[in-house]
Amino acid sequence: MKCITFDEVPARELTAATMRGVTGRVVIGKADGADNFCMRVIEMAKGGVIPAHSHPWEHQQFVHSGRGWVECDGVRKDIGPGSVVYIPPNAVHQMQNTGDEPLVFVCLVPPAAPEL
Repeated sequence: MKCITFDEVPARELTAATMRGVTGRVVIGKADGADNFCMRVIEMAKGGVIPAHSHPWEHQQFVHSGRGWVECDGVRKDIGPGSVVYIPPNAVHQMQNTGDEPLVFVCLVPPAAPEL
């Protein structure tokens, strides 16, 4: 069993493409013996952007705090605390923090995805 607070895992800056203001933490992953999924906590600073991209795996997100929007295959939705998002495989998606505070969300991905 593993039982920690997410901030016990050091945050890592994510710098792919035009991504800005984004850090991530693998809070449960392969190193913990989790073979069927990976749990990541992503934090987007004020004005943070995850640019449009796609990949062959699905992922699921739960917004813990902050405000922003997510766009998937051309459909944009506002998100905030308690929002739940499902991104299907191969969908073009992107996110942006539009609030004054960090946008923090949990992101679950299958083993085919990179942990971060």
